[in-house]
Amino acid sequence: MPGFALSAQCRAPVEEVWKLLFDPARFPQWWTGVETVRTGPPGEFTLWPTGYPDFPMPQKLRVDQANERITISCQVSDIELVWQLAEAGTGTAIHVTVSLPEREARRLDGQHQLIEESLHRLATLAETAA
Repeated sequence: MPGFALSAQCRAPVEEVWKLLFDPARFPQWWTGVETVRTGPPGEFTLWPTGYPDFPMPQKLRVDQANERITISCQVSDIELVWQLAEAGTGTAIHVTVSLPEREARRLDGQHQLIEESLHRLATLAETAA
């Protein structure tokens, strides 16, 4: 299965980063390529990619608070993102692992760019909130 992992350091405490990852309604603030989000029942939301107002993408969100991990699974493309947080001094280490099914392998480079930019935007937004 194609994929990649990225990491970043953030000066904000884990709680600030957690708030942004836990709330899908805030994803458009930091997730590059996400224009709109509509929340649904717990653990479900739909996102619309930037520039595609007629292409809703249902998502599943699983929270593992004990391990400070959030998994987001796209129900259309089967791309999975696992976000993991860890205390790093007074700040937070943010790790994200992205897995794509073989049929989506052509999107690997594009996803890498989007998630890399999103990771930095997430860290910056958390630091601003702190």
